Amino acid sequence: MAIRAVVWDVDDTLFDYTTADRAGMRAHLAAEGLLDGYGSAERALARWREITEVQWARFAAGEVDFATQRRDRTRVFLGRDLTDAEADGWFERYLAHYEAAWALFPDVLPVLDALATSHRHAVLSNSSVTVQDRKLRVLGLHDRFEIILCAAEIGISKPAAGAFLAACDALGLAPHEVAYVGDHPEIDGRGAADAGLLSVWIDRGGPRATAVPPAGPRRIASLAELPALLGPDTRFGAPSTFG
Repeated sequence: MAIRAVVWDVDDTLFDYTTADRAGMRAHLAAEGLLDGYGSAERALARWREITEVQWARFAAGEVDFATQRRDRTRVFLGRDLTDAEADGWFERYLAHYEAAWALFPDVLPVLDALATSHRHAVLSNSSVTVQDRKLRVLGLHDRFEIILCAAEIGISKPAAGAFLAACDALGLAPHEVAYVGDHPEIDGRGAADAGLLSVWIDRGGPRATAVPPAGPRRIASLAELPALLGPDTRFGAPSTFG
């Protein structure tokens, strides 16, 4: 059966989160007078990303709420016992620098234009609707999607099959009628494949790139390859940059 809808991850799939996070944190640390305290900007940025992944995993597992993971990221990074208000204030100042660096990947608008009339579109993110709704509005993409689902609201995080099936249910489609596009080979790629969707891993050559992709997802290097994968004769695979 033909693919009728595409469900999208947001960060590092549509939105260049990694670049914005690094640029924002670098500017924030400089403004706070903290850049020299970590030996180098790259070391500080690596530490921030490491802490972010650990605290996000706690949120995804349901151990803490969204606000708490943000506060704990700040406390661990600074190594200080901050009040909630102090942690929130520090994080809000970081957000101002981070948001100033927001940008889409250059292949996003062309592929959304190409698929605008042939497929329905939705978002499934391991974030919160509050965060992603605003982000998509600022980036000019909000009206491209009929549904925006996030882990904080549905109570299920990728790679659990229930998260992907919730998106299918919201669209009123069976999993085999839906493609999922995301940047993480396991959380997005294997998770969507295990849930029965046509899984597409967009590998932009970042830190998660691997020589051998996990079983299940199709691996592409650019979203320009996506329309071919969604054609009527490509359900079980199509040529891509990676063969």
